[in-house]
Amino acid sequence: MIPKAVSVKISGMFNDFFESEKAGGLILIFCTLISLLLANSMFQHPYLNFWGADFAGHDIVHWINDGLMTVFFLLIGLELEREIYKGELADLKSAALPFFAAVGGMVVPAALFLLLNAGTVFQAGAGIPMATDIAFAIGVLSLLGSRVPVSLKIFLTALAVMDDLGAILVIAIFYTQTLSFINLFIALAVFGVLLMLNRLKVHNLIPYLLGGVVMWYFMLHSGIHATISGVLLAFAIPFGDGGEKSPSYILQHFLHKPVAFFILPLFALANTGIVLGGGWVNSLVESNSLGISLGLIIGKPLGIFLFSFIGAALGWCMLPADLRWKHIVGTGFLGGIGFTMSIFITLLAFDQPALINSSKITVLIASFVAGMIGFLWLKATLKISRP
Repeated sequence: MIPKAVSVKISGMFNDFFESEKAGGLILIFCTLISLLLANSMFQHPYLNFWGADFAGHDIVHWINDGLMTVFFLLIGLELEREIYKGELADLKSAALPFFAAVGGMVVPAALFLLLNAGTVFQAGAGIPMATDIAFAIGVLSLLGSRVPVSLKIFLTALAVMDDLGAILVIAIFYTQTLSFINLFIALAVFGVLLMLNRLKVHNLIPYLLGGVVMWYFMLHSGIHATISGVLLAFAIPFGDGGEKSPSYILQHFLHKPVAFFILPLFALANTGIVLGGGWVNSLVESNSLGISLGLIIGKPLGIFLFSFIGAALGWCMLPADLRWKHIVGTGFLGGIGFTMSIFITLLAFDQPALINSSKITVLIASFVAGMIGFLWLKATLKISRP
């Protein structure tokens, strides 16, 4: 018999995080549709030219992807820190289930992608189907309303946070092409100073934020993607007791709405202005597109379920008492909603505009299919298992 947890608790901060991500996911859907419509309308040229306009030496898209998205990663880091100290990841048994799920949800999609693309020019895209979009996945889950158990919300959130951490590591390790050791050393030195401030119990956020900007600048010029500095900054900011007066809590609470209602929608608008040319359908049968689709639609749910089941069967993790394995399967499909992180990795993996466009289109279609299957699956299974 596979052991099951008896109860799961939910914190106010988690509730805030879930609610903001839920609303943010619905806004992301709207922004994506608007961007696609404008990119394929009479406003195509002014719309695309706007995002490509030069500002301080870089186009607007670059500032969004390398600048504003650092704030998104900062929020992810703060949430991960909270989960480790006080949330689902604080207890080893509870943390183990989403951990195994996240590992499976990254390894299997990447393996399926490489099965089709190893040794080809598309090989660098292996990281694309490894990611889960927190906002979209939670947004879809929220459509199921009160029938969703709290434990399922926590499992999906913890899984997505771990998944994002894995994606961050993949970006740092596999998508760093040229490395400037001097700039990297300075960035890490700044990180070290911030950790010292933490140890000295400096709780004023200003020196951390100023240091974070400096760290971001040197990380940007180091060759490692600048958004990594957001995660490092999160772990340098004092967590304390995690209460409402702790710097970590204050910053995380402040960032929820700007990230959900400004930064991620802006990212969606800037990166989904995809022109659907005459041959876009044909690109969907290329090995790169098939690998992305196979990874997100099949690899994600298969990996999440398989690794979770094996971990539980071996006694290394526990399934919450109010969940069944069929719910984990449905959640696995929601994990196949790649969107933000998948598109983000696409921009790092490829530099040919046509290939980037076809990959983005595939990510959108595969994410929609995976999300729809997950929604319908959970709607049916939760309806049967819950009064």
